[in-house]
Amino acid sequence: MILQVQGVSKRFGGLQALSRITIDLPEGQILGLIGPNGAGKTTLFNVINGIYAPDEGSISFLGQSVSGWPPQRLAKAGMARTHQIVQPLNELSVRENVMVGACFGREDHGLADAARIADEVLDFVGLKAGADQLAGSLNVAEKKRLELARAVASRPHLLLLDEVLAGLNPAEITAMIQIVRQIRDRGVTIIMIEHVMHAVMNVSERIIVLDYGVQLAEGSPAEVSKDPKVIEAYLGDPKLAKKLAQRPV
Repeated sequence: MILQVQGVSKRFGGLQALSRITIDLPEGQILGLIGPNGAGKTTLFNVINGIYAPDEGSISFLGQSVSGWPPQRLAKAGMARTHQIVQPLNELSVRENVMVGACFGREDHGLADAARIADEVLDFVGLKAGADQLAGSLNVAEKKRLELARAVASRPHLLLLDEVLAGLNPAEITAMIQIVRQIRDRGVTIIMIEHVMHAVMNVSERIIVLDYGVQLAEGSPAEVSKDPKVIEAYLGDPKLAKKLAQRPV
């Protein structure tokens, strides 16, 4: 298993944000993480990624206990993430933004190699033509790709994607999903928080559903979409659930 989350809980004052979450994630899998707003999805990412330490439970990455490791140490170990609200370094060029990932990621590259890697990754995500423009000048879809490119340039073993499809139109969603699949095909394991249900159901081998910090269900997209607890908590309508799970991307 590339990632093992064992009985992880997290509280903020009187709020129980996560309650005994357990994940066993094999290498090479895309895991979808879904649930209503406020379910604890980003909090779980923040605990896995070292922004918060768990109050209970443990986290192992590549067979090593990493509970309490800070994000920069996890980045060196091969864990990368994107954020729900993209925050590029607006005063730097697109290329320079991606170079940051290469310089501070798993392989610890110098500037020359980082620039080469940045150009390779920008070509991969379709941003190479704008490599020299300021990151702040990009539109939403381009900033999403830039955020993804910076994470990929860190050469991760595990990539955490927090709503990478949010704000994209249908054509942009289809293109982004193809990029995500290609990243997985390059050997990167992925956990994906997403509200675009038809997309996450089609791209993920397995789905975990959170609701108020509780692990409500886990299984294949088909299994999860039929689970009465999931339908009640999140999907709402059994016919809609079936339609979303089967719609191609």
